[in-house]
Amino acid sequence: MTVLDSRALNRATLARQFLLARADAPVLDVVAHLCGLQAQEPQEPFVGLWSRVRAFHPAALDGLLTGRDVVRTHLMRRTVHLVTADDALAWRARHDTMLRGRVLTTYRRELAGLDPDEVAAAGREVMADGRPRTMAELVDALTDRWPAPPRRALGELLVAALIPMAQLPPRGLWRTKAGVRNVPLATWLGRDVTPLPPDGPDEAGQALVRRYLTAYGPAASADLRAWCGLAGLPAAVEALREELVTFRDERGRQLLDLPDAPRPDPDTPAPVRFLPAFDNALLGYHDRSRIVDDAHRGLSVTGTRVVLVDGRVAATWTATAGTVIVTPLRRLSRSDRAAVAEEGRSLASFLSDDDSDRVQIDSSPA
Repeated sequence: MTVLDSRALNRATLARQFLLARADAPVLDVVAHLCGLQAQEPQEPFVGLWSRVRAFHPAALDGLLTGRDVVRTHLMRRTVHLVTADDALAWRARHDTMLRGRVLTTYRRELAGLDPDEVAAAGREVMADGRPRTMAELVDALTDRWPAPPRRALGELLVAALIPMAQLPPRGLWRTKAGVRNVPLATWLGRDVTPLPPDGPDEAGQALVRRYLTAYGPAASADLRAWCGLAGLPAAVEALREELVTFRDERGRQLLDLPDAPRPDPDTPAPVRFLPAFDNALLGYHDRSRIVDDAHRGLSVTGTRVVLVDGRVAATWTATAGTVIVTPLRRLSRSDRAAVAEEGRSLASFLSDDDSDRVQIDSSPA
């Protein structure tokens, strides 16, 4: 079985994620290809798309949100994702058990003795009028029936697990600060969530596997589970075995992939790329060694923005007062610093609507 080293896996990931070359494609198609973007920090997807889409303009994403072509909703890993409307409806039922289980586990004591189905029915009754509500407003409407659970626990159970919700604009629009207002997905999109068939093959799970490998492969089953949070996909993977190809990584793990998916030459040059907080190019794997050193793995879950140099995490970045500030994690060569500065100036210009192209690169570690 062919062994793919970390550099080969890195270049495959960059190619699938449009980080090797920016995509000349509509933003909606890119969001679909990526299986969505993690979006609990509302402004971060704009940087993620800027790094992946040639000539990206924030108005394109704003239009998709207000036009109901993409939606913000709890999905993979019980985190807020920006996904296409079609994917939100197709995937939500497949995630229901995971979403419910994660909230009930997190708030095991606080929600003990509660009947989730009864709470869900009551919540749907409140939301049936179609009026957007904050989590607090929804909880207020139910406190007469369930006064005991802490408000946060009951609210998260309702909006993140029991009722498929959309977070409405202006939340998530460019340069806009707005609180979360929820409305049922079916109400916002005018279409019902696709139910899971009562028996038979797990077609929704198989579709998820294919889509994941398209955007993240080659990858192990553990990587797939880390990305979506679903435990019940082994049968879907097994059903697809005959149409997949297999490899091994340097740690001996079996990797799955689609036969015709891009796997570039490991020596393919990789440009500098700035990634937003919680980017799925990092979070989409259990083993993230293809893109980040183990010493810096924790950056991917702390909301730290990172810079890729030669395809790997080599620095962190922030932006303040029109200046992009880069802090190297290792020594950067003169040519690396020049490339980081050039891409940083472009990012500063994007973030400031062309008012500034200032970039500051701190001293490299000794």
